[in-house]
Amino acid sequence: MLRIHSFESMGTFDGPGLRLVVFMQGCNFKCAYCANPDTIPFTKGRNIEENEVVRRAISEKAFFGKKGGVTFSGGEPMLQARLLIPIMRQLKENGIHICVDTNGSIMNEDVKEVYNLIDMVLLDVKQANNEKHHELTEHSCDQVWKTAKYLEEINMPVRLRCVMVPGFNDSEEDIRLLCEKYSPLKNIDRVEILPYHTYGVHKYETMGWEYRLKGVKEHTPEQIDHFTSLFQEYFTNVWTQ
Repeated sequence: MLRIHSFESMGTFDGPGLRLVVFMQGCNFKCAYCANPDTIPFTKGRNIEENEVVRRAISEKAFFGKKGGVTFSGGEPMLQARLLIPIMRQLKENGIHICVDTNGSIMNEDVKEVYNLIDMVLLDVKQANNEKHHELTEHSCDQVWKTAKYLEEINMPVRLRCVMVPGFNDSEEDIRLLCEKYSPLKNIDRVEILPYHTYGVHKYETMGWEYRLKGVKEHTPEQIDHFTSLFQEYFTNVWTQ
């Protein structure tokens, strides 16, 4: 049984084209800015049969067109990599494009098999500075970089997703450090700059969790434009939400 949080049909944000997004339940990170903290505990969510994903995908395939497909997001999908393998094989047999949105912190043989079956990775990159990354996520960023290098080795198209968090990764020094590390990778399809927002704060209150960024204000449009211009010095394709 697959543990999921929810489905989203006709998604336009998580990969190319129109997509069926499967939000997996459970995450090993605890990002300070997480907009979906209810996807973190593995005890929440619900169990579904693996063929439910395939059935839904086939029923929506007509809307995918040439670019769309299925995206596994989260939570962290790779926590359930072994269960995803047979699902992805069936999706490929039906000619359905597959993306995985991952924090890049998990690598084992099951995860490698998932990467061999899919078409694109949305890699969430928070920081290139290990100490600051740990402050933001409670985890090291070493494996994230190793995953990025592995994806380059297998020539996997990658979209880097960067949530800009005030005071944590939005200084020019932080941005240039990240860009200098990741821009030499030859498989980057584009960089996606995602502005920090507070849409999920009420979920923390409901769950009885402390929101660590209480009082942090969202960036102005001018600040986002500045971040975009910095990334454009290193990457040819930069997209801002």
